[in-house]
Amino acid sequence: MQKVIISVLGQDRPGIIAAIANILFENDGNIENVSQTSLQSEFAGIFIVAIPDILAQDDLAQRMAVALDGMDLQVHIKPVEARHVADTPSAVESFIITTRGPDQKGLVARMTTIIARHNVNVTNCQAVFKGGDDPNSNIMIYEVDIPADTDQQMLFSELRQKGADLNLQVSIQHRDIFEALNRI
Repeated sequence: MQKVIISVLGQDRPGIIAAIANILFENDGNIENVSQTSLQSEFAGIFIVAIPDILAQDDLAQRMAVALDGMDLQVHIKPVEARHVADTPSAVESFIITTRGPDQKGLVARMTTIIARHNVNVTNCQAVFKGGDDPNSNIMIYEVDIPADTDQQMLFSELRQKGADLNLQVSIQHRDIFEALNRI
């Protein structure tokens, strides 16, 4: 089996995931990971799929185009490339960084620049911006993996300082603590 990543974008409507899952099932594909969301009225889905070695990616793309015709979706397929061991930190700790405060241009750029400068990987990012100055209406959540050799105190200090400069409340929690406190 070969692994591919399939990204699907388009106007949200019922049945998109079912249509994609059925196409993959009919072509002996297995969905291994999926992340899907609706942003405003738009659908965005990313699927990691194992497909038979004999199925060319171009053939799968053509079959998906035919099956999804009329749904006005953009589909992109590419191979999943194996990560080099040297590119993957051996030990990481997962944290949740949350900012609350007024919506402003460059907010994501400013915070993620600090995160990247410390060689920290953002593994998930979510934003709820409703505009205005109500801090509870504008929330940004960054899930990050921090390598063991990163100076966490320096990273956290820089994030909090930038948050203060931008009039943001910055909360940083280890993922285990965040999940324990937010468990339903």
